[in-house]
Amino acid sequence: MNRKSLLFVAPYKICLADEDLGELGPNQCCVRTVLSGISAGTELLVYRGQWPEGISVDQTITKLAVDFTYPLKYGYASVGVVTEVGAHAPKDLVGARVFSFNPHESFFIADASNLMIIPESISNEDAVFLPNMETAVGLVMDGRPTIGETVVVFGLGVVGLLTTSLLAKFPLESLVCLDRYAVRREKSLVAGATDSFDPTAPDATHRLNELLHIQDPLGGADLVYEVSGNPSALDHAVCVCGFSSRIIVGSWYGAKKADLSLGGKFHRSRISIISSQVSRLDPSLTGRWDKRRRIELAWKCLEMVKPSGLITHKIPFSRAIDAYQLLDRAPGGTLQVVFDYEGNT
Repeated sequence: MNRKSLLFVAPYKICLADEDLGELGPNQCCVRTVLSGISAGTELLVYRGQWPEGISVDQTITKLAVDFTYPLKYGYASVGVVTEVGAHAPKDLVGARVFSFNPHESFFIADASNLMIIPESISNEDAVFLPNMETAVGLVMDGRPTIGETVVVFGLGVVGLLTTSLLAKFPLESLVCLDRYAVRREKSLVAGATDSFDPTAPDATHRLNELLHIQDPLGGADLVYEVSGNPSALDHAVCVCGFSSRIIVGSWYGAKKADLSLGGKFHRSRISIISSQVSRLDPSLTGRWDKRRRIELAWKCLEMVKPSGLITHKIPFSRAIDAYQLLDRAPGGTLQVVFDYEGNT
């Protein structure tokens, strides 16, 4: 059987390659892909050639545990249906809807143990958000929001909006969001943010200082999330922090450099800057939490939030280049872009 696989072949260049699917192993399953989600932040680094030197693609995902080099398969949010199983794989998997951390491919073979059955209560469109929801769960865990805190979120892409949706369930004093694009700010208010505005607006600094009571002894944000993907936002995050506050950096800047002013407020404010990355759990949590438990929680959060409304574009897999050009050139009008494989072979 043949399949189509998406290959990043050079900066700003992709192709759909015809490949032989290969033989099915005894413990493996063949999956027909229905949808796969583009992780815009990470995949645009690959698309634009901004991947940092010396960093492997992803050591925690079997098919991505390779050194970065073109041509490269990428993607990790595939929803599909099992069409065939190997001799030793569970026979009742045939016909099951499954999720897999698999690159963008029309068909793929995976070990049965690496497939996750999608709960009946969750649609394919919601299921495609599983990796981003797991990321949002990890961000909230790392931030440890406390009752009555003031929280600020920089960046309202998919991860920022999902994180906002979870934070809105806490009894916070306020939840303030910032993003350049109006459609994202509107979504954050629907998700439960108390305020959301453009950080580049002329009155943005004054408005934010007033909301956070920056001049008060206990003013400023208690907790800040930087998930914009923009390195300059990290310096802005430091500026809005209060004494002994914490910044959770969920952005991955790739080869982009962050220019930080650490000689002023940061130096005397005991501000903590904490990296948060979905492939690793905080060591302080591992006694009670593992990957499996966090995934189970992410499924429950998907059922609660139902993020499919964040899908702004569903593009046939045969027109994959259109999706990356859209994300690269018109970010203000896009949130989640997904590939639709129905009718594509």
